[in-house]
Amino acid sequence: SMTPYEHKVQYYETDGMGIVHHSNYIRWFEEARVDLLEQLGYGYDRIESEGFSSPVLEVSCKYKTMARFGDTVRIYAEVSDYNGVRLSLHYEVRDAQTNDLRCAGESRHCFMGRDGRPVSLRRSWPALDHALSGQLAENS
Repeated sequence: SMTPYEHKVQYYETDGMGIVHHSNYIRWFEEARVDLLEQLGYGYDRIESEGFSSPVLEVSCKYKTMARFGDTVRIYAEVSDYNGVRLSLHYEVRDAQTNDLRCAGESRHCFMGRDGRPVSLRRSWPALDHALSGQLAENS
């Protein structure tokens, strides 16, 4: 299974009281998604050099408890749905020391080719399709 992505909360990510601004959790989801793809051997550089992109269609987040400046969080990302064209991921952000849940969320993506049109990875990149299908099977 995948190694969670670790992030140390930066000062600029917090407000005057040292509490993380909610928009940053969404950015951490994206960092964790990129990290997950890298762990699978499909880093962003590789995806782009092969002529593909993977835009965000939708993202949601439920906030539970607050992260603060100086905390380290672990972001657990897993493939929750995948059909060859669309990919969904589920995320949990947890405190690295206490394991307290800070937030949980989802993101949905499609894959697009050089022409900016949605593509089926099953047809156009079977190896990546296989890697993502394998992750889905492992998590269900």
